[in-house]
Amino acid sequence: MEIEAARLIAKGIATIAMAGSGIGEGYLIGKALEAIGRNPEMEGSIFSKMIIGVALAESTAIYAFVAFFIL
Repeated sequence: MEIEAARLIAKGIATIAMAGSGIGEGYLIGKALEAIGRNPEMEGSIFSKMIIGVALAESTAIYAFVAFFIL
């Protein structure tokens, strides 16, 4: 019984990690669009850095997703 409770708690933590990653990605994209709006000449540079940041944030969600199903 205790192991099942620990498993459910770990799944809840993994779910929170996935939600946090989504919030972080939204914030990152919003700030990148804000920066592009202020300085349109740097669009290519900002966009490429934004894509790298989103990929790193998404990898956290993928790890949490995999951990959720392993548990």
